[in-house]
Amino acid sequence: MEKTDIVIIGAGVIGLAVALQTVENHPQKTIILLEQHETFGQETSSRNSEVIHAGIYYPRGSLKARLCVEGKNLLYDFCRRWDVPCQKTGKLIIARELSEIAVLEDLMEQGAKNGVDDLVYLEKAQVRRLEPHIYTEGAILSPSTGVIHSHRLMSQLDFQARQSGVLMGYRHRVTAVERIRAGYRVDLLDPENRRETLTCQWLINAAGLHADRIAAMLGIDLDRYGYRITPCKGEYFSIDYAKSNLVSRLVYPPPLQGLTGLGIHLTRSLDGRLRLGPNSFFVDELDYRVDPDHAGEFYEAARTFLPFLELTDLQPEMAGIRPKLQGSEKAFRDFIIQHEKARGLEGAVSLVGIESPGLTCCLSIGRMVADLIYC
Repeated sequence: MEKTDIVIIGAGVIGLAVALQTVENHPQKTIILLEQHETFGQETSSRNSEVIHAGIYYPRGSLKARLCVEGKNLLYDFCRRWDVPCQKTGKLIIARELSEIAVLEDLMEQGAKNGVDDLVYLEKAQVRRLEPHIYTEGAILSPSTGVIHSHRLMSQLDFQARQSGVLMGYRHRVTAVERIRAGYRVDLLDPENRRETLTCQWLINAAGLHADRIAAMLGIDLDRYGYRITPCKGEYFSIDYAKSNLVSRLVYPPPLQGLTGLGIHLTRSLDGRLRLGPNSFFVDELDYRVDPDHAGEFYEAARTFLPFLELTDLQPEMAGIRPKLQGSEKAFRDFIIQHEKARGLEGAVSLVGIESPGLTCCLSIGRMVADLIYC
């Protein structure tokens, strides 16, 4: 039985950022990061829009709002320092019809409350000068929204954490966790499917889509405390490359009540490709196939603001699955970032429901978790 100070479960972008920030805060402690896959970021972290969000949409005072505004700046600074590819493309949140102007006004107000101080409202003619190939009655311009190379980001986080002393346990699957007198016992299977056991003082649950399973192992009642994850799938379709130069910014319709995401929007990758997505629907299993029959749904959603689009322009690209904490009928749910001391689990930190804007928030979440640890 091996003893260590801190065990982190999950090597998505959140687990990696937590590992780096924690080793920087506690360089004298031994830290092991466990991941069931052969390398980092094989689930939610590598299957998303790769957008650096500004922090507009979320309720004032929520973790999503606060950590997004803080995390955006940390992430751009990190990219500059370590040459991680990113670009401030800017984003337009558009009104497709006059009735949606009021939604934009509310978003301007919400963004200001959250500390997003660079938003600009544009009239129809102003938008047309910026993006002549989209249709809109008006828009919010978010200049600090951008895109990032998520794999390069995670690679850099992994490298720096290793250099600072974090031990990476890839292909190690956690099978059980248990509260013991000295902290926590973690049972796992190694790459050869042999059983191993670790003990630690601090256990950080950053297991993404599986974070509720780890919480349940600790004896946390998922339904009582709202920790149960409902996987939510989102598909993406790419647009014919011949039309990639028609739009230079990200274009989002306004979020409408009842949606499980921000709706089908247009993003631009760092290599210049345009893509639509994601749609949003709950699933019972982790299946990353894209249904080509959904192209019509994407076309109908996007042609209201992309008049140049033809159905034949769309090709299936990828799908991602987000660890949502609410079903389609429920209201906003914030991130759960919780030291479980009040539940008799001193030294256990839960990170549950870390969906969008989790990528943007990775470094601010890492700081928050590192500051919770006092060993």
